[in-house]
Amino acid sequence: MAQSRELKDSVGIDSAIPSIRWPSAREAYRRLYRLVALTDVLAVELALLGAYWIRFGIEVPSDDFLLLLAAAPVFVLAIFAAAKLYQAFRLAPAEEFRRIVFAVSASLGVIMLDSFWLQANLSRAWVATSWALALFLTLVARRMWHARFGHLRERGVLTFPTLIVGENEEAHRLLSAMARPALGFRPIGVVATADVGVELGLPVLGSIDDLAGVLAASGAECVFVAASAVDPADMKTIARAVRLAGVEVRITATLPDVLASRLTVQPLGGLTALSLQPVRLSGGQVIAKFTFDILMASGMLILLSPLLVLISLAVAVSSSGPVLYRQRRVGLRGRPFTMLKFRTMRTGSERDVAQLRARHNVDDVMFKMKDDPRVTRVGKLLRRFSLDELPQLFNVVRGDMSLVGPRPALPEEVAKYEDWHLDRLEVPPGITGLWQISGRADLSFDECVQLDLFYIENWSLTYELFILGKTIPVLLSRRGAY
Repeated sequence: MAQSRELKDSVGIDSAIPSIRWPSAREAYRRLYRLVALTDVLAVELALLGAYWIRFGIEVPSDDFLLLLAAAPVFVLAIFAAAKLYQAFRLAPAEEFRRIVFAVSASLGVIMLDSFWLQANLSRAWVATSWALALFLTLVARRMWHARFGHLRERGVLTFPTLIVGENEEAHRLLSAMARPALGFRPIGVVATADVGVELGLPVLGSIDDLAGVLAASGAECVFVAASAVDPADMKTIARAVRLAGVEVRITATLPDVLASRLTVQPLGGLTALSLQPVRLSGGQVIAKFTFDILMASGMLILLSPLLVLISLAVAVSSSGPVLYRQRRVGLRGRPFTMLKFRTMRTGSERDVAQLRARHNVDDVMFKMKDDPRVTRVGKLLRRFSLDELPQLFNVVRGDMSLVGPRPALPEEVAKYEDWHLDRLEVPPGITGLWQISGRADLSFDECVQLDLFYIENWSLTYELFILGKTIPVLLSRRGAY
């Protein structure tokens, strides 16, 4: 305690901690997630009933099926809660998606077993249709809820009153990262440590030894620790204080952006270590990705064939030239291939690139501009919804491309690559990718490459499905499409 008093005197902390009360984000989330649970149950129930009507026709369900519907909410709520989907504010979007896929699959598995006990006359087609509908409806409902959560966070309703432990450069970066209300944190004060070097612009409410009292007086619901500002003894004090107060503690880690599914926590001689599992597309993963791409692309070509015919006619009638535009691109490990697109520009427009670059002072590796004068009227419509990319499904079937991956590069772009840019050629290029769902043409080239490398470092089939699912609303929003 003597050290605590010395620290107080050195940083000018008053002996009396101010009593400040903030709205409880935890209580607000608890109330909202009761409604989220209700929509999860409704999504699964509607999926079961919809699949029954699709399979057996519109009729009053049998008694055994009605019993199944009555029992389903118990299984759904238990499994979704076990997957911590009613604490999803702690999860990254990709991790929440992975857990939703697991929870829906497990729920349908238990319901299917229950149908055997009830001797319900249900088919495998009903099970498959129920799973697809339940996953779709649950994801749609969750997306609507997240839009609501985002709106409430912008208003400050769902932002956790947060204490920052530390006053060094890392704590300053932490505070800067919390500047956006959409992240869900409201910094209210600083807990001082011996490492004092940066003024954060927040009131210093106490030292680490005072943390229990600061938590009680301030109503903080989250403690964010700058790891470089504390030592192991400090962490033990922090851990005890937040445990007794029932407050969540988060600790910064000097790791690159990774998916939570790659991290495991391991004890190590009284310390805690984060284990980062290696991910690399090889062996069985390559086979799984290739099989998934071929099956999905083939099915989409069959399903979208009427639309492909209509677009072909529109391109042919609206301007002279071929319907398909063929362009040399660089694929996996630098192998060139011919990429297909619906033609959206007048014939010979690639000869104008150098002139347009000079006129508009574009020196980025990629060249793409708004209101490009070379684009035809039909081409503008196709680009607005990325319909010009649909012929690349044939590239996927041929094995030149993947559904998800880095943007396929031009040879002249690759010639300008720095060494770290070349890592994006480790996997096949994709029709969509993180760059597509994160801003598209509004991003700089380096930002696109960083997203591509994040995808490569964190690949999984679930993450692939997450990106594909996010692509559809992004295309409909038309953000960054030109």
